[in-house]
Amino acid sequence: MALFLFLLLVAVVLGFVGVLAKGLFYLLLIGVLVALVAFLYVGVRIRRSGRRPTR
Repeated sequence: MALFLFLLLVAVVLGFVGVLAKGLFYLLLIGVLVALVAFLYVGVRIRRSGRRPTR
């Protein structure tokens, strides 16, 4: 969970810098990409932990 929050924080910071700084639109795109990776990471972890081992 800490990794997810860290990635989300990085995505938000990159997004703000990309919007506020002139000519750094690519940082906004990188921030969106990092956010997508964070959500995919959490989705995979939830999916794996939801299964019970079979006997």
